[in-house]
Amino acid sequence: MDTLENLQTVTAKIKQAAAACGRSEKDVTLVAVSKMHGAEEILPLLLAGHRVFGENRVQEAMQKFPALKEQFPDLKLHLIGGLQTNKVKEAVSFFDVIESVDRIELAEKLAAEMKKQGKNLPYFIQVNTGEEPQKSGIVPRETISLVNKCRDLGLNVVGLMCIPPVDDEPAPHFAFLKKLAREAGVKELSMGMSDDYDIAVQQGATFVRVGTALFGQRDYSKK
Repeated sequence: MDTLENLQTVTAKIKQAAAACGRSEKDVTLVAVSKMHGAEEILPLLLAGHRVFGENRVQEAMQKFPALKEQFPDLKLHLIGGLQTNKVKEAVSFFDVIESVDRIELAEKLAAEMKKQGKNLPYFIQVNTGEEPQKSGIVPRETISLVNKCRDLGLNVVGLMCIPPVDDEPAPHFAFLKKLAREAGVKELSMGMSDDYDIAVQQGATFVRVGTALFGQRDYSKK
């Protein structure tokens, strides 16, 4: 698996998708999702100049990224997985962006911890656009209320994030999230993964979260 070739392929596809809808690829940030991939797999991308990565779990990120962050101080790390309230302290101290705020209890914990640490991270609200009971995310009808409550707490809410149902066409979910973001008064849209990031770009994504298309299939036997 040649991650550098994959990076070139993914960035070219982003550029093509952006051009197709009159956008610039510079308006889209690629978040390289390194979940279950080791530092030795991440390093080639860093050496090639890529700086934005996403991790699903706080503990996994804290095991493999400290040395990389020291070597590459401009590395930006997004938390894209669900966040438990007992991991808030570590998440605020270690991550640069948190994309998975989905309930007021979590927002309150984050706001209190930010005050303690004197930090002001950017946050995304995760929206469960398909209203799937097994999936994290606030339901659409409660999204704007949560955005406003987060703002009242002092959280810097910059955008919305979603993961469409696996069996649905993704474009309507992406279009819906864009509409919801306008209503909420936020500009950033984190949507699209390895199978549909080009569609997400055409629907207005400003961040796409790509793992498998960069690093290959994850080996869950190592979990």
